[in-house]
Amino acid sequence: MIIKYYESVKTSNYMSKNWKRNLIGGLSFTSMLFIFQACYGTPHDVGYDVLVEGTVKSKTTGQPIKGIKVAPYNDIQQVFTDEYGNFSFYILADYSIGLRFEDVDSTLNGGFASKDTVLTNLTSQMFVNIALDSK
Repeated sequence: MIIKYYESVKTSNYMSKNWKRNLIGGLSFTSMLFIFQACYGTPHDVGYDVLVEGTVKSKTTGQPIKGIKVAPYNDIQQVFTDEYGNFSFYILADYSIGLRFEDVDSTLNGGFASKDTVLTNLTSQMFVNIALDSK
């Protein structure tokens, strides 16, 4: 009789510990997912992004311009043109996208006037050719 009582207590203790272990394990996994989402976010805007790419050239020579800052309005994002005058970036789709092209380092390429443009009738990929005037 004592042996049966001891075995039933032993089984209930094991089930109690197993239940606690499962609860703690589940909470740990849930906490890990929450932290991952807090750090990296969720990809909720996939499919609503617009790829904006293009080339910036000199209006007088037709040569590509390196180092021109391309920045969308009302966004902290900015990119610079490469040695071939090319740029590309993704931006959240809206009714229209305003872009500003600005020469921030005139010693690199001689100095060009800033230019603004607005993209409308957006598709998933937009290509922009811009010709900048010399200062």
